[in-house]
Amino acid sequence: MKYRVERISEGEDEVILRYCQMTPEVERIWNFLYGGQAKLMGWKDKTHVVLDVDKILYFESVDGKTYAYTEEDVYAMDVSLNKLEQVLYAINFFRCSKSMIINIDKVQSLKSLPSNRIDSVMCNGEHIMISRTYASDFRKRLKGGRNDG
Repeated sequence: MKYRVERISEGEDEVILRYCQMTPEVERIWNFLYGGQAKLMGWKDKTHVVLDVDKILYFESVDGKTYAYTEEDVYAMDVSLNKLEQVLYAINFFRCSKSMIINIDKVQSLKSLPSNRIDSVMCNGEHIMISRTYASDFRKRLKGGRNDG
C-alpha cells in the first residue's frame, strides 16, 4: 500500500481512502475513519466495564477463561480467543500462541530467538513470546502480508 500526505495552505481538510480490495490494513483505516474507537465488554470485580480496544495490550486464555490485559489492569472476558481473533484481526491484533493474542500496535521491540520464536516486548516492558507455530505468519504480517487461515 502506498501513502500520500499532502499539506494544503487553504481549503478544507480531506481524507480519501482508495482501495481495490478490503484487506485488513484497509479495513483498519476504514474503521478508524468511520467506526471510531472499537469497544469490548469486560468484567472487573463483578462489574461490567467498557474497554477501548486500543488500550488492550493482549488477551490470554487461562484454564478456559479469557482475560484482557491493559497497562493498568486485567479484565475477564465472556468471549473465546478464537472469536476475538476473528473480530480483532483487522485492527492489528495477532494470535501469537495457542493461548494469547497481542496488540501489534503495543509492541515496543522484537528479538528473534532460537527455535524460530520471537520475544516481543510490549510498551509496558512485559515480554510476550511469539511461538514458532505463529512466528512465520507474524513476520509476514509485519511486512504487510496477510494470513487468511
